[in-house]
Amino acid sequence: MNYELIAPCHFGTESCTKKEVLQLGYEISEVSDGKVTFIGDERAIARSNIFMRTPERILLKAAEFEARTWDELFEAVLSCSWENYLPWDARFWVAKANSVKSKLFSPKDFQTIIQKAIVRRLQKVYHREGERLPMTGAEYALRVSAYKDLITIGIDTSGDSLHKRGYRKMTVKAPITETLASALIMLTPWSKERILVDPFCGSGTFCIEAAMMAADIAPGMERNFSATRWQNLMVKQLWYDAYDEAREKKADGLRALAERPDIQGYDIDAEALKAARENARLAGVAELVHLQQRDVSELSHPKKYGFIITNPPYGERLEDKKDLPPVYTALGKRFAALDDWSMYVITAWEDAEQYLGRKADRNRKIYNGMMKTYYYSYLGPRPPRKM
Repeated sequence: MNYELIAPCHFGTESCTKKEVLQLGYEISEVSDGKVTFIGDERAIARSNIFMRTPERILLKAAEFEARTWDELFEAVLSCSWENYLPWDARFWVAKANSVKSKLFSPKDFQTIIQKAIVRRLQKVYHREGERLPMTGAEYALRVSAYKDLITIGIDTSGDSLHKRGYRKMTVKAPITETLASALIMLTPWSKERILVDPFCGSGTFCIEAAMMAADIAPGMERNFSATRWQNLMVKQLWYDAYDEAREKKADGLRALAERPDIQGYDIDAEALKAARENARLAGVAELVHLQQRDVSELSHPKKYGFIITNPPYGERLEDKKDLPPVYTALGKRFAALDDWSMYVITAWEDAEQYLGRKADRNRKIYNGMMKTYYYSYLGPRPPRKM
């Protein structure tokens, strides 16, 4: 059976998520701010969770309708065929409700009214009116989006956010998420044959995600998902097949690496490097990345046509901002000294370009959660084609 599936993603990275959906072979039905909607069957639920690098989760769209009042919301939810998705013993709840330009905006009221309407519906269709639902079965977390009068309710197939790959056991302050790091890499022309350096690598996210891409390691192959327990909707074999596909791709990807990719991470903080090395080991890419303690002022590389992809400090507190000019100045100088390289910098600091020493070729706004950041692109030349 085909469903509409929703892949929420970071604002500004929709093109990356769309590309991933198409690479998996599924039809796009809509691309809008912060999400990509596509058509897929039960197998698509398993494969998109296991293989996609950029979405925050995969939602099964269960209902969409217009509602201007709480009474209209209740009646609309009551009329939906929840029995097609929720068994009698389903443990369901409204995990999150967000509202933009809607007359309905109270998350608590969304939770109470939707829960009440679904309970009423299930009592009726299962001929158990007046009986309390056991809520002892598999988990079905509901996520509600209200945009103007349009209400969309999705069932979360993922469980934990997809940025939780399972490898990051150690972290440092202000880490960038795995999903955003993957999208930022995809927004560049980098490929596994090209050099990649992150001179502020922190817990290693850019390096690890790049190495996983180079080796074709599926980001979700070592974790579980909520929908693996949905016996009413999904056959277990679909998940076994998707995990087997991921293992085959990983084996083929590692064999296809003619030589170790040149992926390097530097950081001045010894504790950060300790975390990065452990995370790389847990991700299975310790042999594919080179991590060392080094200040950004020591950044150098003898080869041409490399990439810097990095998330420098950006001074969340006002008193920290005074430390930023020399950091960005050093990064800009070392980049200028590299031969025909490209650089991509994500930061929330609005004065970054000034101290990097030149205006970016492109400045893309990316939302890291609720924080507006800037993704500055400094484009180097392409290497000549090999004859």
